[in-house]
Amino acid sequence: MNELLTAESEISWDTIAPYLDAALGELSEPDRDALLLRYFERKSAREMADILGISNEAAQKRVSRAVERLREFFSKRNVTVGASGLIVLISANAVQSAPVGLAATISTAAVLAGTTVSTSTAITTTKVIAMTTLQKTLVTATVAVLAGAGIFEARQASQFREQVRTLQQQQAPLTEQIRQLQHERDDATNRLTALIAENEQLKASQKAAELLKLRGEVGALRQSLANMAATNRPSAGLSALMRDPAMKEYIHQKQLKAIKERYAPLVQQLNLTPEDTEKFTQLVGDALLKGTDLASSLTQGDGDRVQTLKAMADTRTEMQNQLQALLGEAGYAQYTQFNQAIPAQTTVKLLNQQLGDNGLSDDQSAHLAQIVAAEPYAATHGIDGELDPAFFSSQEDIDAYLQQVVASNQRILDQASSFLTSQQLAALEIVQSNSINAQITKAAALAQKH
Repeated sequence: MNELLTAESEISWDTIAPYLDAALGELSEPDRDALLLRYFERKSAREMADILGISNEAAQKRVSRAVERLREFFSKRNVTVGASGLIVLISANAVQSAPVGLAATISTAAVLAGTTVSTSTAITTTKVIAMTTLQKTLVTATVAVLAGAGIFEARQASQFREQVRTLQQQQAPLTEQIRQLQHERDDATNRLTALIAENEQLKASQKAAELLKLRGEVGALRQSLANMAATNRPSAGLSALMRDPAMKEYIHQKQLKAIKERYAPLVQQLNLTPEDTEKFTQLVGDALLKGTDLASSLTQGDGDRVQTLKAMADTRTEMQNQLQALLGEAGYAQYTQFNQAIPAQTTVKLLNQQLGDNGLSDDQSAHLAQIVAAEPYAATHGIDGELDPAFFSSQEDIDAYLQQVVASNQRILDQASSFLTSQQLAALEIVQSNSINAQITKAAALAQKH
């Protein structure tokens, strides 16, 4: 250990003195402040910490870091000196080696630590510089430094002005590019607006064309049935079947079976007894059979058309009253909700049948059912085979109903396009088309008088 200290002390002060100012200039401001306070101001670690506004440990670390960086600075200039040796040399010669402008080198951070402390530091520093035998040299060097600082600042200002001019020159083409991009954005926005408007016009045209097509199909079917009547060809439609007692009973039994299957979940939900379940099935079945019988009578010209339509409405009302008495108010409300959910469930079922093995996922099925259920019931209930009363009214009522169905189908397709594939959407369109065509065919057959 003694040999190491002896070797480090062999480096004389004259060896490092010429580089000291430059070495101090290489230090960061916090490290330089700590070094000056410790070895040139002879402050203790506690005093340093108070002045710098940090802990004792942090102050010591700054001093150690500053000494190590000074040692590395000297080492790069072939002056090998250890940290401990460097501390000894600086401590022994601190007064005469007070660097140029020491009073100014204590950083703003140290000065801001307190007015009293800052004043004390400045006064002490001034005394140290006054005590040195190199006072004149230091003053001269200080003036030179200040002059050099002024030149440096002027040069920096000139460089900054040149950089500003360069940036302004670079900004000009960027400003033009921004203007062009804004112009292109505005053009794209206008084109998009025009395309949206054109798309809406196309949709409206498609709806109108589809409605005209449906009206044409209704007219064609009616004309076909009228031709059959003119040639006295027997009706092969529902009216002919309903005239046969055996066939009528067969149709009734098929209807009862379909009713049991359709309303099985509701029966379980309402927890109906077997006796009430049978009453429920018969009520719905009898009303359906009577409605079918009345509708078929329209094809034979039996009775007054207005009276027949009123009888069909009365049949529905009577069934609703009987069901409400059987199920109670809450049960009948569930029955109504169940009926309104049937179109959504039927749509999903028919679409999966159309898709075959590539059916909808559970999420797709739930989403599609939700969309269909949100549509007006009058526009969607025909999907399950029921015939809307509008088909037994005037042509204006039929047109209004068809228009409502077309609009509802389009809304369903538009919303479903966000989660169905193009193949699934095409299949959904087929299901919708088949549904309305089936209603038109059935309505044309029932509404035609023979």
